[in-house]
Amino acid sequence: MDIKNVLVIGAGQMGLGIAQVFMTSNYHVSLYDMSEEQIKKGIAFIDKQLNRQVEKAAMTKVEKDEVMNRLYPISSLSNAAQVDLVVEAVVEKMEVKQSLFKELDQLMPPHTILATNTSSLPITEIAAATSRPQQVIGMHFMNPVPVMKLVEIIRGLATSDEVYKVIHETSERLNKVPVEVEDFPGFVSNRILMPMVNEAIYTLYEGVARKEDIDAVMKLGMRHPMGPLTLADFIGLDTCLFIMETLHKGFGDDKYRPCPLLRKYVKAGWLGKKVGRGFFTYDK
Repeated sequence: MDIKNVLVIGAGQMGLGIAQVFMTSNYHVSLYDMSEEQIKKGIAFIDKQLNRQVEKAAMTKVEKDEVMNRLYPISSLSNAAQVDLVVEAVVEKMEVKQSLFKELDQLMPPHTILATNTSSLPITEIAAATSRPQQVIGMHFMNPVPVMKLVEIIRGLATSDEVYKVIHETSERLNKVPVEVEDFPGFVSNRILMPMVNEAIYTLYEGVARKEDIDAVMKLGMRHPMGPLTLADFIGLDTCLFIMETLHKGFGDDKYRPCPLLRKYVKAGWLGKKVGRGFFTYDK
């Protein structure tokens, strides 16, 4: 199967990054979001990102215009009923994703592959909402999508070998490095990363060290490019909490129990960089 036309659902940070990498790799991309205002902002954001590439001489103005011409904003999912691949990047709630995939199953032609960018939710459970579970797969990009090379490809219980092969080859055409992962909570990336972040929050919670010093230990001692508390702020503390809760529920193991301080910050609305305050403060 040859992928030519792609539908990206969700014009948030991840969805826009996914749309951009498909556009720059010669795919025609339809972009959908429930908010038309968000789509307008998203198009302006992608245009700005590509203009930076022109300024750096990484692409010409003509090439940039060609890339933008491959983007088609749509106001209804039914307007993209002839796509070969859907990549969903909406809120991390199982009921939302299942409802969306059920609708996509009814709207899209039989050959269309349905992919989710979920960072931790079970692919098998999402696929169960459709009549084509063999064509449902996880395609977990890393943030920021245009920069990060990794794509975790997650098979559901029924995902076919053919669909896996298509998504693997498509990821390589995006100039990404695909890694095959089984359908376990948190996959590989967040199963390893989030407990480390959670432990850093426990270290702060228990008064072992100041937040700046915790980050300094991991940057200077372990050569991490960013300290775990700063990283948590960049990811979003609500997202960190959700992933830890998913791990805790999925494995039933208290080693994944979210730190009470993380819960307190989320309840206070201190969600990290996106709101200007988390473990550190930021200019909004």
